[in-house]
Amino acid sequence: MAVKAICTDIDGTLLDNRRELSDRTIAAIKKVSSKIPVILASSRMPSAMTHLQKQLDILHYPLIAYNGGYVIHYADGSLNPQVFESVFIPADICAGMLSMIEKTSIHASLYFEDNWYAPAMDYWAEREAKITKVEPVIKDPNKVVEGWIATNSGAHKVMFMGPEQEMDVLEKQLGQQLSSHLNIYRSRPTYLEIAAKRISKATALELLLRKMYGLKPQDAMSFGDNYNDIDLLQISGLGIAVSNARDEVKAIAKEITLKSIEDGVAMAIEKYC
Repeated sequence: MAVKAICTDIDGTLLDNRRELSDRTIAAIKKVSSKIPVILASSRMPSAMTHLQKQLDILHYPLIAYNGGYVIHYADGSLNPQVFESVFIPADICAGMLSMIEKTSIHASLYFEDNWYAPAMDYWAEREAKITKVEPVIKDPNKVVEGWIATNSGAHKVMFMGPEQEMDVLEKQLGQQLSSHLNIYRSRPTYLEIAAKRISKATALELLLRKMYGLKPQDAMSFGDNYNDIDLLQISGLGIAVSNARDEVKAIAKEITLKSIEDGVAMAIEKYC
């Protein structure tokens, strides 16, 4: 196929073993990005993605943040993005989730647009800040949700972090009570990421390609490694899994490239573009 767009997940797919962009990956993307759009798609917040865009010289292309819950484009260097999609978890549902963890040691981080709210700069917040290169606003989650109730808004993402056994219990409880409203995604044994039900990277990519470039998902080559990438790879003309991907992702991929830490994305771009 003639690749007319590229869309790639970040963590576990694009980054090396230092959680950085390798020189080979930067070179491969810079070589093609003047000809075709390169779109990053992640569960991350925008600020945790734009520093990678800057390294890759693709700040002029849109972003798929929060797994498709917030789809934006910083046009012409503007600080205020053009918003293509914004789907959040209503504040009352956020309040209900917080009540579930009152007697646990689970950390709750709340995200809205390009804001990250954490209850304290604890082990979990420090770890996430190191990974994403973004610092949280320290604020009681219940106070954050009270503000959202007053403004009729909510969370683009809720991320619970904590001991694996407590996360097992919470995941089961959320699934039993709120699965009809939420996408509940276990990104690590100690991480549980929550988003609104109707969003996905696939629908976000289809929206961006159609509105911005007059393209279809069949024109795109996409990369991923985890459950939240399955729809993205399926909808794309060439859906490629890195070899460290989950078995379920590799099973639906049209091709499997090298591991993320072996520059698998760069290798496929060099091959097809």
